Amino acid sequence: MLAPCNKGKASPIMPWLFMLFLGVHVGCGTVALLATWGAVLTRKGGPDHRYWGGIFTWAIYGAAAMALGMGALSVRWPLAMHPGLTDAALYRGLLGWMMLYLGVLVIGMTRYGRQMVTNRRDHARNRRWPMIALQLAVLALGANCLALGLWLGQPLMILVSVIGFGTTLTYLWYLFRPAPPPRAYIAEHLKAMVATGIAAYTAFLSVGLIRMFPAHAFNPAIWAAPTVVGVAMIGYFLQREKRGVKLPRTPLAPAE
Repeated sequence: MLAPCNKGKASPIMPWLFMLFLGVHVGCGTVALLATWGAVLTRKGGPDHRYWGGIFTWAIYGAAAMALGMGALSVRWPLAMHPGLTDAALYRGLLGWMMLYLGVLVIGMTRYGRQMVTNRRDHARNRRWPMIALQLAVLALGANCLALGLWLGQPLMILVSVIGFGTTLTYLWYLFRPAPPPRAYIAEHLKAMVATGIAAYTAFLSVGLIRMFPAHAFNPAIWAAPTVVGVAMIGYFLQREKRGVKLPRTPLAPAE
């Protein structure tokens, strides 16, 4: 488990910086939430799908980058970044380390999903070191989140870490497959991008709940709702693919 930082005293500019990160995070997240449906409802592989997929990707990258900034500030100064809270250790874990973990997890899922299509004709390119290093970083931060969740008695931290382990280990298993079936990349792309959409809607719900119903902000049942919808969507599209409703082979534009 990564050791918590010393408390120290936050500079007056740090809460302002946190609010700036939060504003950009919310703006990017809103764009991603809307673009999700553009990608879902358009013909897979077609120009409209690629257009909305590109907007979704860069909006997610922006939101995740801001989450990393907010998480780092919350690890260093949890109470200064969140006035009104009193338990530094608890909110350093929930709003600091878990935020850092989720930010890297979302970046890892998005990049994996995009690269599956970009490298569909050359699977070996998916095993380049930036991709592997990113997935290993997810595992390391997930292990820290799990340890902190057990220490703090927070089932939500335990749950998200276990989900991340399952997702990332599945990705690594596929990445190191020597020769996957020709159309296997479609399922991998679909699962990763829908998982990213699940994360975006989960974050949206959690932020709204913190503002409206603080007592339920970390209720695992509420956080599970987007997952149920997302898994149903994955099952639907995979069944279409299995029945022979083939998705076009048009590659997505790279999103490095």
